[in-house]
Amino acid sequence: MNPLRSGLPLRSVLYVPGDKPRAIEKARTLRPDAVILDLEDAVAPEHKAQAREHVRDALRTPWPVPVLIRVNGLNTPWEHDDRELTLTAGASGIVLPKVEDARTARDLSLSLPLWAMIETPQGVLNAPHIAALPGVTALLVGTNDLARALRTRPHPDRTPLLHALSSVVLAARAHGKTPLDAVYNDIRDPQGFQRECQQGRTLGFTGKTVIHPDQIEGANTTFGVTAQEAEEARELIGAWEQARREGKSVATHRGALVEQMHVDEAQEVLALWGVTEG
Repeated sequence: MNPLRSGLPLRSVLYVPGDKPRAIEKARTLRPDAVILDLEDAVAPEHKAQAREHVRDALRTPWPVPVLIRVNGLNTPWEHDDRELTLTAGASGIVLPKVEDARTARDLSLSLPLWAMIETPQGVLNAPHIAALPGVTALLVGTNDLARALRTRPHPDRTPLLHALSSVVLAARAHGKTPLDAVYNDIRDPQGFQRECQQGRTLGFTGKTVIHPDQIEGANTTFGVTAQEAEEARELIGAWEQARREGKSVATHRGALVEQMHVDEAQEVLALWGVTEG
């Protein structure tokens, strides 16, 4: 079974340049929930062919986590070779940059899960149509290109991008797909990274794409479940089950009303806790 179809969490997804074999091998020893071997922005044009060979070699042996390949965009000189590599090397999925409409993703016609990168204004506007495609399993926000296209200024709270970020989450959630937050560029600023992780979770993202090993733990923690949250979920479910045994349609827990939707949410918390701690 493809690991991307098995309900595994995606709290942290690590980008690794395809032309850096030492970085690729180090990624095997780390603990992200998934890895993206990058053939696109992280690789200079003169290194594209060599990067493909490094990626192919890396996928000859099993990985402890799902491994996807970010290919170069459609209508680039590397499109055909990248696609062939992805389909033959044993990748868990394909990451397609700058997806702007459903036709682009549909025409790719791959047998692997497709993660669509939303990083242009057109992509944001068409995110609901892209997310609706059966082959698309995740939407990834690319705020570097998006901010440039929107002509926004940098802001520590990403205020100019909040509408776009929420639009991508809304589109993904409406169609049962996974929304993944954008990378944080300054690897020397762990406080800023943590703040952005917290914001991403508040907005509804499942996890965050990261560019440095030091960012993995913070993303896993923020988008994961603490022991206290798991215990609170068990207590809420217990209160609900007790109320149902007593013939009640609703329950109260710690002074708050509990309905079926709260129970469903608590069960999701316990499911994530079980996967990440089991």
